[in-house]
Formats: sequence, structure tokens, C-alpha cells
Amino acid sequence: MAESEPDALSRAELKVMKLVWRLGRAAARDVIVAAAEFGWQPSTVKTLLRRLVEKGHLEATRVGNSFLYVPVEQPVPALRRALDTLFEHVHDGLTAPLLAHLVKKSRLSDDELTELRRLIDAKKGRGR
Repeated sequence: MAESEPDALSRAELKVMKLVWRLGRAAARDVIVAAAEFGWQPSTVKTLLRRLVEKGHLEATRVGNSFLYVPVEQPVPALRRALDTLFEHVHDGLTAPLLAHLVKKSRLSDDELTELRRLIDAKKGRGR
């Protein structure tokens, strides 16, 4: 990982990161094919890949006349950092509705729900 934390992701950059995370490591052409679902031109995908390298989210290695892209970190730490940034900007009193929305929109297993309940109960026990 880079010395400092990677810069925040735009919506389009996050879509590309999800593709690369899913592929594990990918040549530009693999990402271009996968990004066809978004209707993007190959030049758009290449620009996004270049930005992701510049921001520190991807490492690129030249292989012949192409590049192989590898995520610098796994999805969970990257998404946690994005959520931390979001929560820094949330006004008082809006955290609970935001968390409720995330729970409603998510497909959570019984084990995940149990873990959430444990975290809530522990938070209540601290009087916060």
C-alpha cells in the first residue's frame, strides 16, 4: 500500500474498482470487457484505470503492450475509509437513519445480523 491513504473514489472509479476486485488482477482489456455493462468507451475505462493508479488504489505493471492492474488493498478497508469520510460529513442526528438505511438495503446473513446485534448491545452497554 502507498505511504499515505489513497485518495477518495468517485462513483465511476468505484465501479472500476469493483470490477478489478472481482477479477483479482486484470489486464486493461479485461476491465474494458467487464465495463461494457456501463456503456463506457475503452478510452473512458483506460482513463479511470490511470486515475486509480495515480490515486494509489491500483498498481500497474507493464506486460507487453498492455498493463496488468492489481488492487492495492481489499474492498473492506477501502469501503470502510469511504464510510468514515461519509460519517465525518453527517450532521448530528442523521447517523441512525443512515445506518438503518444501510441495513434495509443490505442482504445480511443471520450471522451478520447477530454480529450487528452484538455491536449494538455493546454500544448500549457503554451508555452511548
